[in-house]
Amino acid sequence: MRRLFSMFLAVIMICGMLAGCQSKSEPAPQETNGAAADDTKKEDAGEAAKPEESKAPEEGKELPKIACLLNGNLGDKSFFDSANAGMKLIKDELGCETNVIEMGFDNTVWETTLYEVSDQDYDIIIVGTYQMQEVLEKVALEYPDKKYIIFDSAVSYDKEDYSNVYSISFKQNEASYLAGALAAMIAADDSLPLSNGEKMISVVAAMDIPVLNDFIVGYIQGAEDTVPGTKVAVSYIGDFNDTAKAKDLAKAQFNLGSSVAFNVAAQAGLGMIEAAAQNERYAIGVDADQAMALKETQPDQSKVIVTSVLKNIDQVLLLSVKRHIEGTLPYGKEEALGMEENAVGLAVNEVYDGIATADMKSKVEELQGKIQAGEIKVPSAFEMSEDEISQMKSSVAP
Repeated sequence: MRRLFSMFLAVIMICGMLAGCQSKSEPAPQETNGAAADDTKKEDAGEAAKPEESKAPEEGKELPKIACLLNGNLGDKSFFDSANAGMKLIKDELGCETNVIEMGFDNTVWETTLYEVSDQDYDIIIVGTYQMQEVLEKVALEYPDKKYIIFDSAVSYDKEDYSNVYSISFKQNEASYLAGALAAMIAADDSLPLSNGEKMISVVAAMDIPVLNDFIVGYIQGAEDTVPGTKVAVSYIGDFNDTAKAKDLAKAQFNLGSSVAFNVAAQAGLGMIEAAAQNERYAIGVDADQAMALKETQPDQSKVIVTSVLKNIDQVLLLSVKRHIEGTLPYGKEEALGMEENAVGLAVNEVYDGIATADMKSKVEELQGKIQAGEIKVPSAFEMSEDEISQMKSSVAP
């Protein structure tokens, strides 16, 4: 009955779209044919296969039909665009039929859309972020024969039988550690044109939630370990799409003395990057290589993005589908992906090469090697209490 009701709601939604009643600020789900953050602990997450361990599917193997539901919109030059790029890779490299559906930021349509898509003939349905966790947990139980992948979050395997769900989490704290180290070195060097030498950096995050605090914890620790005494200002927007507020918060941080601001806000963070360009300060992007993503359309913004903390969502989704076809994808399990699996890292491009000094690059490479070798254990927000996170932020506040 619920499925029939969901389908009925979907028909109403489609009719509304045809009648031109769709809101411009909160668009209803849109489909893009294959072109192209997490509250659970990671302590029990398994180790993932490395990209080189999975080969292209053999000819003759049945290829799955795949849908990817985005609980936002394309054009963020970051998280969702990276997922879309992954779907394009799956289509182009594996030959799978794919479909990307933009559900927008109106969370009242997410569950209905997931039910509707689950009723269709897709073999794999992909969703992402902590915001989709509870929705997926509800729907996946009612479709045990469907396969689901959730990235940047995980379902609660200890509560129900989610043997049809594969969860991907990222060790964003590792790459953020390198970003903090780099930012601190830049902020301490007044020979750089956009640095004031005051040893202060900052973060503009979307929300005060574990997956985003995991970025912040790594960023602070990297700065402290590399340039002791560095101050770190932390501000939260309250959502993932308010670019105007992100811009205002970043401007306030720059006025306070920050030389480098870190975008941990996906689409909203584009406002932070705009503020960096206008205030002649440096920015660090997130999830995708934002300097290169903005190079053609916003060159003035692109040239201040010294690097980006990468979540290689595109490659991770491609690898996951390859493993599904091979029969090796571990449904019923969460896997945590970090530097060792090439799932996270820093963007190295012409902007990075032009801003970071030789000594800075050498130090970043040294720290990366130590993290990969296990010589540096980067703290994680998932292993800290709220009080511990607050104390860490307070200890470096300007």
